[in-house]
Amino acid sequence: MKSLDDLVDSAEKLTDLGLSKGEIADELNVSRETASWLVDQTDAGSDQSDREKPHDIHIDWSAIGRDSKRLDYVGRAMADLLKKEGEDVDLTIGIGKSGAPLATTVSRELETDLSVYTPSKERWDDTGAEASGSFSRNFAEIRGRDCYIVDDNIDTGKTMTETIETVREQGGNPVGGVVLTDKHGEDSVLGVPVYSLIDVVQMNR
Repeated sequence: MKSLDDLVDSAEKLTDLGLSKGEIADELNVSRETASWLVDQTDAGSDQSDREKPHDIHIDWSAIGRDSKRLDYVGRAMADLLKKEGEDVDLTIGIGKSGAPLATTVSRELETDLSVYTPSKERWDDTGAEASGSFSRNFAEIRGRDCYIVDDNIDTGKTMTETIETVREQGGNPVGGVVLTDKHGEDSVLGVPVYSLIDVVQMNR
């Protein structure tokens, strides 16, 4: 289990590599707000005394991600959660760098085509600049197709919401989503059922 100091160190290393705060949030499986706070802790010249620590939970699933066999097993479990949504779905969409490998295994298990969406958060850096997401042209088309959406984690629901909205704007019909872990705590996003292998509940006293 990583300590807070470990996460701050990781955020500093990722910043030095040129990653945006959104990319750091994706790499560390934390919310954008948490990623921003972690990066700010590495700035020795700034006064962080007035910034409260974010309420978040770090998820490390690298033991799955670094082993293709484990990834395949988990993908099958995620696919099993989606099967209840029907047999007419012919497209699986992976969100970003973390969702794409999971979506690949889900897609193979459900015998669908594959698409990959890069969300705006991967370009987000809380500088006020507008960022937008995009579908990779190297994968399947969206328009006119029923689809599943796959990601590793839901923090606040912003990325899943953005993806669902963008799929609809592109003429697709999202019928279900699935994630490894859910910190969001809702059964659906914009009317689309979202399943998770693990629900994370933070108990506040």
